[in-house]
Amino acid sequence: MNTFQALVLDKVNDQTELEVKELTMADLPEGEVTIRVAYSSVNFKDGFVAFENSLVKSYPLVPGIDLAGTIMDSTDDRFKTGDEVIVTSYELGTGRFGGFSEVARVPADWVVPLPKGLSLKEAMILGTAGFTAALSVQRLEDNGLEPNQGPVLVAGATGGVGSIAVNMLANRGYEVVASTGKAKETAYLKQLGAKQIIDRHEVMDTEPTPMREEKWAGAIDPVGGETLQYILSSLKYGGSVATSGFTGGLEVSTTVMPHILRGVNWIGIDSVECPMDKRLQVWNRLADDLKPTLFDEIVNEVSLQELQSVLANILEGKIRGRTIVKL
Repeated sequence: MNTFQALVLDKVNDQTELEVKELTMADLPEGEVTIRVAYSSVNFKDGFVAFENSLVKSYPLVPGIDLAGTIMDSTDDRFKTGDEVIVTSYELGTGRFGGFSEVARVPADWVVPLPKGLSLKEAMILGTAGFTAALSVQRLEDNGLEPNQGPVLVAGATGGVGSIAVNMLANRGYEVVASTGKAKETAYLKQLGAKQIIDRHEVMDTEPTPMREEKWAGAIDPVGGETLQYILSSLKYGGSVATSGFTGGLEVSTTVMPHILRGVNWIGIDSVECPMDKRLQVWNRLADDLKPTLFDEIVNEVSLQELQSVLANILEGKIRGRTIVKL
């Protein structure tokens, strides 16, 4: 393959341009592993890169923080031609060419062998969102969360992290309460396993209160902002919230009271620099006990040519579940 298609973000005369272009192998960055990409996926961060540009470290750039495919060439002994692999996080799609491309070249230290039990397509239905959801569930359970302790709240439940988290938790026997601003998605969330759906405004701290009635044994929070403020004030004694995003805002106003009077835990979830040993552990669980059961209900598949509109829509909260790109 001498030439291939990629979505390229470039800056010309201080104006950014985003378009599908034909690239050559010589356009790829240096790296030990060259991959024929089968699928990528669309994350909120990808929309941020494409249209906000604040995470971009250099131009031109191929966005896409996730990819799954087959190795075309490797100079690292850990990998060989024909191996099926996953690459997510690190500087993929922000600091160097990412997954919205038919071919990618990456450092070998970023590469995860595709676990048995997952296809390349399933790996990208999961992608960073699924990895983040699984890491959140694992960290909550590491901090003592069990199904018999009471309801678990999933904020932003129709998004990528939220949709997968709802299904994962329900499959593990938890009573899942899903919050969303999309009333029309009630049937979708119940199909994923949510026992109750509530409006997102019911879990927003618009009148800052340090301590509320104890409601949640745990929570998965890809939203931040006033939603996180509410969660911290309403966790049960010893409960935990795993925070992984900021679609609801970066600022969080809280006090030490829930932490010292109820012993609640605020857990930060980082999927970008997660150490490889833990990364491998979580991906293996995603192929096993944390594997969702409703892939078809969660996913929408698009082409490279359709990608720009999807990236715009994800920033506006118009995307349900997961969108993958077939390359």
